[in-house]
Amino acid sequence: MSERFHGYVGVQGRGVVTLPADLRRRLRLDEPGSQVELTEREDGVVEMRATVAVPGDQAWFWTERWQRMEREADADIAAGRVANFEDTESLFADLEL
Repeated sequence: MSERFHGYVGVQGRGVVTLPADLRRRLRLDEPGSQVELTEREDGVVEMRATVAVPGDQAWFWTERWQRMEREADADIAAGRVANFEDTESLFADLEL
């Protein structure tokens, strides 16, 4: 594992903080849509967590209902409750049974 960053960064006039380039790359903060989550604790510590925002048109995937269905599908695949078809005709024939 690479060494974790510890150091100081300046805060510019409008609140802009520049993170070191190697840290941005390692935490994938140089990717489009990346954000940081800030949490101010009661003891005065500000925690920062790297995150990639979920585009609005993909938010449905992260709903509890959809994630439950994903877990069910994963369980079905792991248990072998799947069928493979050579072509769409074979699939439709199986569905008509």
